[in-house]
Amino acid sequence: MLFAVILPIFMLLFLGYLSVKIHLITKEQIHALSAFIIKIALPALIFYALASKDLHEIWYPEYFVVYAGITITLFTLAYFIALKVFKNTATESSVLSMGASMSNTGLIGTAVLTLLMGHQATIYISLVLIIESVLVVPAVLVLAELSLQKNLNISAVIQKTIKTLLKNPLFLAVVFGISCAIFEIHLPEQLNQVLALLGQTASPLALFAIGGGVVGLSIQYINLQTLYLVFSKNLLMPLCVFFGLSTFTQVSQEMLYAGTLIAALPMPSIFGIFGQMYGLNEKALTPLLLSTIVGFIVISCLITVWW
Repeated sequence: MLFAVILPIFMLLFLGYLSVKIHLITKEQIHALSAFIIKIALPALIFYALASKDLHEIWYPEYFVVYAGITITLFTLAYFIALKVFKNTATESSVLSMGASMSNTGLIGTAVLTLLMGHQATIYISLVLIIESVLVVPAVLVLAELSLQKNLNISAVIQKTIKTLLKNPLFLAVVFGISCAIFEIHLPEQLNQVLALLGQTASPLALFAIGGGVVGLSIQYINLQTLYLVFSKNLLMPLCVFFGLSTFTQVSQEMLYAGTLIAALPMPSIFGIFGQMYGLNEKALTPLLLSTIVGFIVISCLITVWW
């Protein structure tokens, strides 16, 4: 099972890296491919997987509560450590906290877990996407904007956050998919076929784009803060999720493994985008690259042990 899963993953990563390295494909084309994956292929996959299920098949409250509780705890802990220990500003601390507590669930999580579990993986992924979209991203935006502007209109920040969510295709796919399950809305067969075809492209293209995206990146800003962020994201978070799910709940082995693997994933690419947006640059990009390396090592070890 190890070679059946790990080998294709690394071959696709290497193919993407090599394609950009030898200038077969440009970085701009990789960015366009990533946009297609995030805005079309992944939403189609998630919407199709959720809409085709009954509500009891996609809603796992114990899994949701444990993962959300650990995410909030690690985010809060990272915020105060970044603020008090590493002497960052409140804005910088809010962004860095995202890196310590949020996974690349949509892109890497979908690519890896669907190879292991098929469409069932999208259910676990979707529940985590709700947590990240509704809790983590809005928290970062609100905290960052509140600390930047002294006379800030809180309602304006909330409106901006809501608009950001409503423009996120992954979030909308989860909402509409769950709504179809709740109200037992059955999609036309032709639409199901289109969504299924689009969804099939998500995993391989995601891995290809990730491989191509690391070309030109370098690790230049390793310090204690960087190591803490990577430790929190790639080691502490999966440990907490594993023990949380196995100790306080009675979940299936598949759910336990899925939650732990998602928690062990690298930091999301949006962490680097937010870092550049709020002036962190290498403070965010270096942890992001290091987390990508460590994350793939950790999930490779977990797959080796469990599969």
